[in-house]
Amino acid sequence: MDGVPKGVPRVPEQRRPDSTPESAMTTGPAGPTEAAALRFGVLGPVRAWRGDESVSTGSPQQRALLAALLLREGATATAAELIDALWGEEPPSQALAAVRTYASRLRKVLDPGGEARRSGGAAVLVSESGGYAIRDLAEGALDLTVAQDLATEAEKARSAGDLCHARSTLRRALGLWDGETLAGVPGPYAEAQRVRLEEWRLQLLESRLDMDLEQGCHAESVSELTALTAAHPLRERLRELLMLALYRSGRQAEALAVYADTRRLLADELGVDPRPGLSELQQRILQADPSLAEPSSPAPEPAAVPVRPAQLPATVPDFTGRSGFVRELGDILASAEGRVMAVSALAGIGGVGKTTLAVHVAHQARTAFPDGQLYVDLQGAGARAAEPETVLGSFLRALGTADSAIPDSLEERAALFRSVLAGRRVLVLLDNARDAAQVRPLLPGTDGCAALVTSRVRMVDLAGAHLIDLDVMSPDEALALFTKIVGEERVASERKAALDVVAACGFLPLAIRIAASRLAARRTWTVSVLAAKLADERRRLDELQAGDLAVKATFELGYGQLEPAQARAFRLLGLADGPDISLAAAAAVLDLPAEDTEDLLESLVDTSLLESAAPGRYRFHDLVRLYARACAERDELPPSERGAALSRLLDFYLASAAGVYAIERPGDRLVDHLEATSYPGLRFGDRHAAQDWLYAEAMCLLACARQSAGRPESLPRAIDMLWAAHDLSESGANSREYEATAETLVAAARSQSLGRAEARALMTLVNVHHVSGRFERAEEEAERVILLARGSDDLLPVCWARNARGIIALYQNRHTDGEEHLSRAIEHFRALGDRPGEAAALCNLSRIHLATGRTQSAVALAQEGIDIYDAMGNSMRGANARYALGLALTQSGELRDAADRLQEALEVFRDSRQRLWEGMSLFRLAEVDLAARRAARAAANAEMALTVLRGIGGEWRRGNVLTVLGRALSGIGQTGRAHVCWQEAAGIYEELGSPEAAEVRALLSPVQAA
Repeated sequence: MDGVPKGVPRVPEQRRPDSTPESAMTTGPAGPTEAAALRFGVLGPVRAWRGDESVSTGSPQQRALLAALLLREGATATAAELIDALWGEEPPSQALAAVRTYASRLRKVLDPGGEARRSGGAAVLVSESGGYAIRDLAEGALDLTVAQDLATEAEKARSAGDLCHARSTLRRALGLWDGETLAGVPGPYAEAQRVRLEEWRLQLLESRLDMDLEQGCHAESVSELTALTAAHPLRERLRELLMLALYRSGRQAEALAVYADTRRLLADELGVDPRPGLSELQQRILQADPSLAEPSSPAPEPAAVPVRPAQLPATVPDFTGRSGFVRELGDILASAEGRVMAVSALAGIGGVGKTTLAVHVAHQARTAFPDGQLYVDLQGAGARAAEPETVLGSFLRALGTADSAIPDSLEERAALFRSVLAGRRVLVLLDNARDAAQVRPLLPGTDGCAALVTSRVRMVDLAGAHLIDLDVMSPDEALALFTKIVGEERVASERKAALDVVAACGFLPLAIRIAASRLAARRTWTVSVLAAKLADERRRLDELQAGDLAVKATFELGYGQLEPAQARAFRLLGLADGPDISLAAAAAVLDLPAEDTEDLLESLVDTSLLESAAPGRYRFHDLVRLYARACAERDELPPSERGAALSRLLDFYLASAAGVYAIERPGDRLVDHLEATSYPGLRFGDRHAAQDWLYAEAMCLLACARQSAGRPESLPRAIDMLWAAHDLSESGANSREYEATAETLVAAARSQSLGRAEARALMTLVNVHHVSGRFERAEEEAERVILLARGSDDLLPVCWARNARGIIALYQNRHTDGEEHLSRAIEHFRALGDRPGEAAALCNLSRIHLATGRTQSAVALAQEGIDIYDAMGNSMRGANARYALGLALTQSGELRDAADRLQEALEVFRDSRQRLWEGMSLFRLAEVDLAARRAARAAANAEMALTVLRGIGGEWRRGNVLTVLGRALSGIGQTGRAHVCWQEAAGIYEELGSPEAAEVRALLSPVQAA
């Protein structure tokens, strides 16, 4: 920030008496092994260790003597100085004798038996010139010295621009503190050192927080800064950092409220105004100064947080021809400096070499764009093109923007992207674009930047773009490319045959590359053999669309040369939707062992008909996938094998998702009520492996569910798979895709009059609406679930719908209805023998009892739920039960136990990636802190809850957190910020028509504010 030193603060110097003799400043030779093994701590209680064994440091006065000697860093302290350090101006009559006694006792524990002296080494505690000193300690033996060294290292790293290392080093330094410095040590010297070292600690903390903000960790810093300003209300630098963090988190009103609170506090306590830096920041916030949105230091980020991305794919070593286009595009990119933006759009049919040309030109122009190159495949030719907001999120991360600083909406992300690029020279390669509308938000729009766009369509509506239509290669260029891949020697003797081959390829680069690669891999073939194979038109598609004629001929060329097993794999794998496919899923599609499947897939990668997305994962080029499906419709016999392949894939995902569900929820009966599968799923060794699989496969699993919607025989299994994978709806990572899939399956089941399937699909949608805070819609869907499931004699959805309606009724203050629904749910779960389901309903019933004043029964019901979960080893749902018990204990006044239960729940939710419940546990911990009059800690927990719940949980829950945050802020004197929080909460409640609006408005009344 302007006007604030950027160096890492050094420990304040302590004053030493001028009379210290020169000899006291010298040290002897290296100490013995006994001395080297000793370690001391002063950044907390004064402690000593020999190796890992604790050494007693004696009485408080004896510890004060030890601290005084350690803090002199080897210099001698006279007896008079030590007496003054321990007792000040009123020492006891036997002070000198006491000092000698303490020194003698310390010498005995630090050098037991005098072993160091007998071995000829120097003693640790030495007597010298009528005083004492501690000498010959090993490097790193005193925690304060270690902290000083780390602070120096951090300062050097920051000066060199390595903020990441500087931050981590300062964190290590600050981590050495263990409570109050010199805790429990008496005497004026210890008190002075406590003040000195605490000031240094705060300076280090401010420096680290400043670097946090420089690296975009704004939202994460708000919680810590809120707690620090409560603990140190008159420290203006902390207030300044808090204002900046709030502003960069999009909370301008709160940032200004911090200034108002600070000004009032300084006037009341000290009778002064805020320092100029704080006032200047307020004015810059009022004026929406654009520079505030940028990091306060222009130093480049280290590799751990890249700000100079180099995302271009590798250029092909055998790039051939296109010299005119290379010059044309190169000239345009070279002129980017001084222009608003240079945009070039390459259009052409698939396989014509748009990407290859763009990547080659981009590599040649890299030096003109020293601040980085961004690349993305927009998947414009596929069924689900990349969303611009998703791409912008990826770009912003690559440019060093923290996740917490990335806004949600497309417009805000595009604006931030342009702001981040301001003053930089970056090249953006947007490959495989769908249309101009997809591209526009992704353009830099700033001086010195440029964009290269490739697409199958001509972007005549992309304003200011230089359009290039890329056609097939000339015969000479095509032959040159073929020759580079196959080799000059093999082509020279069969030039005519080679010309026939490239002509059969339609002079398309992709087709030429496939043909040449096949020939290069078969040393026994001649060029004439390949030409003869390509001359057989019967191996080509009978019908071709005019625009795609050459592309399909290219794919036919590669497909026609596949072995039967390869061709079958190519056809069947192309049937599956999803961005890619894992080896295990591909094995299910092909009904083959994993080893055989891998061999086939790798052989397809060799022919360029399949891509290796990552180890164990594969994907089709979008046009190749379309061609593979056409081949499957034409060649797969019997035709039923296409449906069988997709059925096996669905079985694999359903069985695997059920395995994840079962390992996370031991004893839950849902897995016993899912549709039967014929193909097995994966087996997981532990809960973490199961979770990793579920989240890694989320997009493919959801794509398979949507693809199954049109097949009545598969729809019930797809719905059950979605239900088994409902953790995806609570994690926040895949919530939108999950909801869209649930909507699709509900509509499909309804259109096909599959009542049982519709009830189950609606149950997944109930969960989605509940998590998102859309309680009225959740209630409507749950009511329909009960009607449909009863008609199909399917009790499990009825159980969970009753449970959902009970908790929704709680949120809506319909306690009688809620108790009825939950009591019925418990009966139904018991009838099914579903103990975990029963426990869930008991815990929710506990909350109804709590809301109606029956605190003791609420505690008992929640404890009953915990007992059931614990008996079954169900840790994740056991966390939900502990959450419920924490609420009940809070209301009963057992705050310590409440905090313990909520903390236990929080740890499990974090470990299970359940963002919703992680955020809600933090919120409830904030409520406990408020009840315990720990307002600063409550504010910190509420701030963390807001950060975790961003984008999940719905507005009603956000309003609840803001209300509690306002109470906490009010409790630490930050009334301006508190009012901003309450105003936002009131707006949320009023828009939702929630009764909480009246309560919050009361908080905002003048009487309450005062």
